[in-house]
Amino acid sequence: MANIFKAYDIRGIYGKTLDEETAHKIGRAFVTFLKCRKVVVGRDMRPHSEPLFKALARGLNEQGADVIDLGLCSTPMSYYANGKLVADAGIMITASHNPPEWNGFKMCREKAIPISGATGIQDLERIVRDEAFDPPAAKPGNITTYDIVSEYCDHIRQFADLQGPVKVAIDYANGMGIYEGRTLTGVLDIHPLFDELDGSFPNHEANPLDLETFEPLQEVIRSGGYDFGIYFDGDADRAGFTDEQGNIVSNDMITALIAEAILEKEKGVVFYDLRSSWAVKEVIEEGGGEPRKSRVGHAFIKQQMREANAIFAGELSGHYYFRENYYTESAALAAIYVANLISHTGKPLSELIRPIKRYHASGEINSEVHDAEALFQKLRETYPDAKLLDLDGVSFEFDDWWFNVRPSNTEPLVRLNLEAKTKEMMEQKRDEVLALIRK
Repeated sequence: MANIFKAYDIRGIYGKTLDEETAHKIGRAFVTFLKCRKVVVGRDMRPHSEPLFKALARGLNEQGADVIDLGLCSTPMSYYANGKLVADAGIMITASHNPPEWNGFKMCREKAIPISGATGIQDLERIVRDEAFDPPAAKPGNITTYDIVSEYCDHIRQFADLQGPVKVAIDYANGMGIYEGRTLTGVLDIHPLFDELDGSFPNHEANPLDLETFEPLQEVIRSGGYDFGIYFDGDADRAGFTDEQGNIVSNDMITALIAEAILEKEKGVVFYDLRSSWAVKEVIEEGGGEPRKSRVGHAFIKQQMREANAIFAGELSGHYYFRENYYTESAALAAIYVANLISHTGKPLSELIRPIKRYHASGEINSEVHDAEALFQKLRETYPDAKLLDLDGVSFEFDDWWFNVRPSNTEPLVRLNLEAKTKEMMEQKRDEVLALIRK
């Protein structure tokens, strides 16, 4: 059972590593650990999400917690409900972009504060493994239903500020982006792709980090007449974008654009993950904001945002975090800010991106390494003149280039991200560092 308890969520294969009996125990463990009394629970469209909900809710109720059943919703909607309904905790039943046979639980405390491995998932694992539950409550909790979808849509739409029509194509990937996208209905002129809920993902994997899966969206965009393309992942807490020509836009460039749009209205702290281009920091500074680097991972980013009362954060993986959504993701709000910027400037997305594509990035490159600490020491010795940052793995910064090497949470891998002022230098330094990593 231990392998279902991950760094950021609980996730397993339905019927093999995750079933109703386990879900029931997780419900009991959740209340035992948090002592919560009011839990919002949403779910995605996978066929096993409903039976997992019933088992989970039975465990929560058995320990005395009331369940607010949100029904089908996107993950950002479940976070919004947690804060809006002043719940003690929240659970979203989803396996995000994973294949159809997977499912799982994303969990939060009050105010949508995430529960990660270090802040509760390991405790839940121990309680489930040892069956160390509190005694069942003398009075079991009950289940009520709540429609958060329309409230979330109204909340997000208020940020739309368009000066004319903006036409987009959206790839919903048969996932919960169909619900997240309802927010954009009536705001944007939408051409939908794969807009029927289907947990078997019959058209393609719902993962914007797999660039091949952009092809259907790119084909539509290239037929002409669109301002940009949007692609939601399976539970719609991430979004990928294409420009009006169908070219995939790197998510750190989208972070820079959204920061620019938000900073026009309000100055404040903006976080960006440390794999992002130098250009992101520069755009935030040019907009009068205060740029701050963050570790990779939603739990870290959300915590740092709260501590700094940050107005926005963006992650290279396509997570965009907004103070207005209780410091959590809203893929729809990210799309609205991009649309606002295109509408205000009258410029196509490719033209908005061009001045901030100032550097050349390697993209993330994985290498198998079984002793990450020994590698980090070797890199420190090889580059003694670098400016070092030990925020997440190790970052090495020079005048003309930088790189970050960080370990995977789940595999014997390290991940390299490198950027330089010229393409030639990027390729040279990329190969140089990779040779050291793989030696």
